[in-house]
Amino acid sequence: MTASNDLLAQLADSAPRHLEELIQWLRIPSVSSDSSRVSEVKQAATWVADKLECAGLSVEILPTEGHPMVYAESPRIDGAPVVLVYGHYDVQPVEPLDEWVNGPFEPTLRDGNLYARGATDDKGQVLTHVQSVCDWLASGQPLPLQVKFLIEGEEEVGSENLERMLPELGEKLACDCVVISDSGQYADGQPAITYGLRGIATYELTIDGPSQDLHSGSFGGAVMNPAIALCQLLGSMVDEHGRVQLPGYYDKVRELHTDEREQWAGLPQNDPEFASAIGVEQLFGEKGYTTDERRWARPTFDVNGLTSGHQGEGVKTIIPASAKAKFSFRLVPDQDPKEVTSAVRQHLENHCPPGVRWNLEADHGAPGMLAATDSRFVHAANRAIESAFGVLPVLIREGGSIPIVTRFQEVLGCDCLLLGWGLSDDNAHSPNEKFRVDDYHRGIRASAILWDEIGKLN
Repeated sequence: MTASNDLLAQLADSAPRHLEELIQWLRIPSVSSDSSRVSEVKQAATWVADKLECAGLSVEILPTEGHPMVYAESPRIDGAPVVLVYGHYDVQPVEPLDEWVNGPFEPTLRDGNLYARGATDDKGQVLTHVQSVCDWLASGQPLPLQVKFLIEGEEEVGSENLERMLPELGEKLACDCVVISDSGQYADGQPAITYGLRGIATYELTIDGPSQDLHSGSFGGAVMNPAIALCQLLGSMVDEHGRVQLPGYYDKVRELHTDEREQWAGLPQNDPEFASAIGVEQLFGEKGYTTDERRWARPTFDVNGLTSGHQGEGVKTIIPASAKAKFSFRLVPDQDPKEVTSAVRQHLENHCPPGVRWNLEADHGAPGMLAATDSRFVHAANRAIESAFGVLPVLIREGGSIPIVTRFQEVLGCDCLLLGWGLSDDNAHSPNEKFRVDDYHRGIRASAILWDEIGKLN
C-alpha cells in the first residue's frame, strides 16, 4: 500500500482542521517547570491522547514521578519496520510576558505564521506526525508499518523521569528507528536532516556576602559586593573569543573531519544576513571556525539569567546580600556533563574572590549525539522530504539539545531520524514563538510519505 493520491488529497482537504487542532492544543499552557501549571500540563497530555485514541490507536497515559507520558501504537504488521515517534507536549516559560505581541497561549495567525508558545517547540512539529498517522488510518488504508508514539511532558526540564524509566520501557518502545521533529530546516526553503546534536549541562550559582543588604555609602569599599563577585566569576569562565576556560574542558572535544567541514562550507550560509535576522550588528565566536561550525559542533558557555539587588523602579544604592546566575554549557559528543560539573566546581574554588561564599546547584545534563548519515532510513527521509517540500534536504548538525536521544540509541539500539520543519527565526524559547503554517502542512505531508517510504524497506 502506498501514500496514494487519494490520501494526499485528503491531507490537503483536512488542512483547515489540522490547523484548528494545533490551535486548540496551543491554548493549553503546559509549562512543565511551573508548579502552578500541573493540571494544565496533564490537560495537554490528555488532549493528544484523546486525538490518538479517536483515530484508532491503542493509547496509554504512563504516570511518572512528574508529568505523564503518552504512549500509543498502531497495529503491528508482520515483517514490516517499526518506527517510534518521540516528541514533547510541555513548553518553555513565557517570560518576558510584555514582549509578546499577543498572549503566549492565545494562538494568533499573522503573516502566514501561527504565533504561540509551543508552536514550533514542540507541539506543532510532533503534531505533524500525529496528523499523518491519523489521516492514514481515516483514509481506510492500513499503514505499511507499525508506528508507535511517545510524547512526554518533561523534555523542557531534562527528561529525567523518562531517562530513568527507559530501560523498563525498552520492550514496549522497541523499534527500528526513532523519528523526532524538534529541530529546524537549514534555511527558509531548504529542509534538512539533522544527524548530530550538542549536549547540555545547566547550573544555578549563588554568591552570598553580608547577612543583609547594606548601604553602599556606609559600606562600599569595605566589603566585597556579591554581584561584582558573580560577574567576575562568570567572566572568568570564558575568554574574549568565547573559548571556555574550565580546566580540561576541551580534552575530549572531537576535531571536525575535513570532509564534514567541506560539506558545511558548501551550504548557503550568509553571515551578514544571519546577523541581521537575529538583530545583532556582527557575529562572535571561537577563532578558526565558521558560524555553522561554532553553533553546531563546538562547545560553548552561556549565561542564561542574572538576579541581584534592587530590581524595582528608581535607584536604591545598596550592596546586595546575594547574587544568582543561571548558566549552561552546550557540549559536543564525548564530553561528559558530570566531568564538566567537577571542572566548574574546581574553577569556582580557584577563582572565587575573598569575602563571599558560593553555592552551585547542577540541574540537568546530557551528552551530545551523532547518528548515521547513510542509513536506509535517511534515504527514505530524503525521498519523503523532497516530495513534500520540492527540495532535497541537506545534512546538518543542530546546536540545541534533545537529552533523551542518546539514551534511545543506547537502550533501544535503533537508528535516529531528526527531521525539523521549523525555521531559525521561529523564536523557540523566546517571546513571539511561531511556526510557519505552510511548513506545518508540508511537515504533515512529508510524514505521511515517510511511512510509505519506510514501509518499502523490508
